[in-house]
Amino acid sequence: MRYLIVDGHSVIFAWPELRKLHTRRTVLARDELVKQLTAYQDASGVRVVAVFDGKGEVASEATAPGGIQIFYSGAGQTADEIVERLVAKYASQHEITVATDDHMEQQTATSFGALVVSAQGLRPWLAEASGDLARRLKKFRAK
Repeated sequence: MRYLIVDGHSVIFAWPELRKLHTRRTVLARDELVKQLTAYQDASGVRVVAVFDGKGEVASEATAPGGIQIFYSGAGQTADEIVERLVAKYASQHEITVATDDHMEQQTATSFGALVVSAQGLRPWLAEASGDLARRLKKFRAK
């Protein structure tokens, strides 16, 4: 099974359009990123996990039916720690790619055998998967 683990805030702050949404309301940027990552998962078949910094006292997890898995760090914990723990636990069993611009997080992920992609490097992946899905739908409708 292939997984993409996304450091949500790293991507939000690296993409100008998401950073702009974030300055208005954090939830707007998060929702837009989750929407794009859900579309990627649907188009690619790669399971996506998004990790965001805190939404309360305790760490929490949310998964919409058919949606991506989302983790929020708890008080006194960072999203980086959750990403690193997931990679440490599952990289030996699955092909994992971590999307982040955090260099320490990248080094930790690779030390456990995961691949890394920068926030900017993630963009073409999402665009390509979206284009592939559009082409498949077009072929399907033409039949």
